[in-house]
Amino acid sequence: MTKYHILTLNQISSQGLHRLPGARYTIGRSVEHPDAILVRSQDMHDMVIPPSVKAIGRAGAGTNNIPVAEMSQRGIPVFNAPGANANAVKELVFAALLIAARNIVPALHYVAELKAADPHLEKHVEDGKKQFVGGELPLRTLGIVGLGAVGSLVADTAIKLGMKVEGFDPEITVDAAWRLPSSVRKANTIEELLKHSDFVTLHLPLTNATRGLIGATRLGLMKNGAVLLNFARDGIVDDEAVVAALSSRKLKYYLCDFPSEKLLGRPGVIALPHLGASTEEAEENCAVMVVDEVREFLEHGTIANAVNFPNVEMARESPFRVAIANANVPNMLGQISTTMAKAGLNIHNMMNKSRGEMAYTLVDVDSPIQAEAIASISEIAGVLSVRSIPAEPA
Repeated sequence: MTKYHILTLNQISSQGLHRLPGARYTIGRSVEHPDAILVRSQDMHDMVIPPSVKAIGRAGAGTNNIPVAEMSQRGIPVFNAPGANANAVKELVFAALLIAARNIVPALHYVAELKAADPHLEKHVEDGKKQFVGGELPLRTLGIVGLGAVGSLVADTAIKLGMKVEGFDPEITVDAAWRLPSSVRKANTIEELLKHSDFVTLHLPLTNATRGLIGATRLGLMKNGAVLLNFARDGIVDDEAVVAALSSRKLKYYLCDFPSEKLLGRPGVIALPHLGASTEEAEENCAVMVVDEVREFLEHGTIANAVNFPNVEMARESPFRVAIANANVPNMLGQISTTMAKAGLNIHNMMNKSRGEMAYTLVDVDSPIQAEAIASISEIAGVLSVRSIPAEPA
């Protein structure tokens, strides 16, 4: 029976780890020669990732802490758990909306400075509350930038609370579009959305295209006294521009999950210590999802929710399977098939899919795959990784 070794770089929920059978998996923070790595927040960019590693699983959505490009060059899929923490983030977004709408934080600070023994305490309470008058959410416009798993949940909840919702997402998937309530108004540009919204919430991954997305120019388009929420990634917003917008009262509040040196202590900034996915339920959901993905890949070569590979699922029709990651270039399948034929392997079933510059191939054959055949396939120009995946007896 094949044994797999899993290295954990952070505390991973036991609900997820229990899905790896003890008879087949060794799991720990000091595992040597790991077949896969499970990680939450630890930065892996300066880490020496062993040559034995076949997959990396991130128990969360973002993968900025993982050297994805380097893993792609090595033919290693990087799995994540999209949507597993969506409800947790959604709930925090609405906590932030209410905090801003009702001026909760300055009101708390005011009460904290009152003296319990003051004989005029009640008068101070009544006099002080006038400066914290807020507004209600119904009929206010919420602009949502990014309509994926979190953004669509936020849109649905906002509409149920009576808010108007405007959304912008040029990369929206068909599935995400189906999830959206029909009353969500589509903005043609992010600038259009910013001009119309009382509150703006961001739900985008951090990429080269989204880094610094909200800067001085776009902040200048927002309504005077608008509120900006960022529970996505810190690099999406220019902190200096936000501080300037708060100082000029263009923004009333900036609520985010990413305290920084430029933001701390600034009036109007309400920063939380990265609490978006910090619920027991979200941590369990993320761990379960990514563990299942990694296990399916190790045992069957199946790929689902890898940020750098196409999704590939093929029903197993033979006990002998080969999984190949390769550059998406012409005649690759022809070369693989020819090499297998020369090794005396008869192809029973094959599936190939591509994603950008990456392609992935699963091949079921009718006889055992010898090490020489694996070596010959690995020598094909453009092949990044190849492995034999024998079926285990039930």
